[in-house]
Amino acid sequence: MAVTISLAFLFGLVLFFLLRSGSLGYGSAFTAAGFGFFLASTGAAGPINQLTNSVIDVLSIL
Repeated sequence: MAVTISLAFLFGLVLFFLLRSGSLGYGSAFTAAGFGFFLASTGAAGPINQLTNSVIDVLSIL
């Protein structure tokens, strides 16, 4: 749960700065989609959370 909240905050912060700077490329689209999935907790949020947790686990081992 703590990972989801912090990732939602991180995605929101990155989205804010991307939109503020005026860059609306693939990166901002990905950030907006990620922010939406984590914030709304749709049916797709479960697999995205599992993928994110797996990536965080791998990165913590390295």
